[in-house]
Amino acid sequence: MEAEASFPVVIGVDSFGDVTKDAAGRPHGHPENLRTLVEEGVAAERAGLDFFGLGEHHIEEMPLSAPDLVLTAVAARTSRIRLGSAVTVLSSDDPVRVFQRYATLDALSQGRAEVILGRGSSKESFPLFGFDLADYERLFEERLELFAALRTERPVTWSGTTRAALPGLQVFPRTASGALPTWVGVGGSPASVVRAARYGFNLMLGAIGGNPARLARLTELFRRSTAEAGYGPRPIGLHSPGHVAATDEQASEEYWPYYESFMLEARRERGFPPITRAYYEHERAYGSLYVGSPATVARRIVRTMRVLGATRFDLKYGMGPMPHAHLMENIRLFGTEVAPRVRAEFASGATRQPDAPTGADSRTADSRTADS
Repeated sequence: MEAEASFPVVIGVDSFGDVTKDAAGRPHGHPENLRTLVEEGVAAERAGLDFFGLGEHHIEEMPLSAPDLVLTAVAARTSRIRLGSAVTVLSSDDPVRVFQRYATLDALSQGRAEVILGRGSSKESFPLFGFDLADYERLFEERLELFAALRTERPVTWSGTTRAALPGLQVFPRTASGALPTWVGVGGSPASVVRAARYGFNLMLGAIGGNPARLARLTELFRRSTAEAGYGPRPIGLHSPGHVAATDEQASEEYWPYYESFMLEARRERGFPPITRAYYEHERAYGSLYVGSPATVARRIVRTMRVLGATRFDLKYGMGPMPHAHLMENIRLFGTEVAPRVRAEFASGATRQPDAPTGADSRTADSRTADS
């Protein structure tokens, strides 16, 4: 399926704020790590990318608990790149405050802010802010409904069970556009896709495992559900991890040890299947890992965007404590060499057939995403 022609192609990067290493292999302290994120955001604009996002996390290895503050620092040093969350865990936050924070970022960045809302598969924020995981579904449903009302920037009358009611109150500040760009991050749940469509939000699909072509059923469902809800076409994006280096071999070798370590830990915590080098290489070739040279990564991104009808791709760069220098080079290559190739493919109208999955590992179908 071709991408929707009415939406521009958007190529961005995002980070979960993983604690990185310096040139000597020493982990950065949390304050320094947050400052390096600002440098990465500035580098993303310098490389010509369209979007820089930061995903909320509350753990020692990812101390990114206030992405909007970091994005405000990036906004002060940039002028063009769009800035947003990737994702904001709405279930354990206050929708009024989320709207106010990102409307403020929108003002300070002169209209460059957006927000991606999700439930979050990392649950640390729930006990931290006093929420019961038994209310996981209800919290997100109610708060997404409230956020949709807030986004109209009109007085809001709302009541629910997870927050105090709003009796016709106006929330400030307003945005210059009058409609803060809002996406809902979805892993693989059809119900989440339908819910995003019902409120007229954009769809961001998160995938870190399995052949991404399987998500085509969700993009079709989103288009159909959006039309049934009475909205015009909405943009669809994809978020997946990856790493770009000068050659396929260099990218693979740089990324593998950090990917292996991360997935082994995830296996212990979430019951993921065993991770082997063969699995990793299969994911690089056919799955949801975009690891390779600029030409390889661009080719795979184009293939995926075409089969899903997506017009946006955000690369989750970095994995665990990768050296900051690797991340900066990744951003440079992704912006200066990958993004132009992708844009040129869509501008030329060239078509390619998606790779078909092969081998036993193609059965992998979980998205393993930090979104809803």
